[in-house]
Amino acid sequence: MAPTNYSRFIRFLQEELSISGASLSIALRHSKQDPGPLPMILWQYGLVTLEQLDRIYDWLEQA
Repeated sequence: MAPTNYSRFIRFLQEELSISGASLSIALRHSKQDPGPLPMILWQYGLVTLEQLDRIYDWLEQA
């Protein structure tokens, strides 16, 4: 993901889905230890619901 899209993605997570900075930090830390798509890491650690995960992938398809 390009840096511009990554920034927009993080902003989407925080503003549209109300995911806290602390939750994002946890997911990013885990993604360094166990590489994988950030949306799946957020879901695996219970930081987003299945509905939010669907919205994330919908957003990513449109980006």
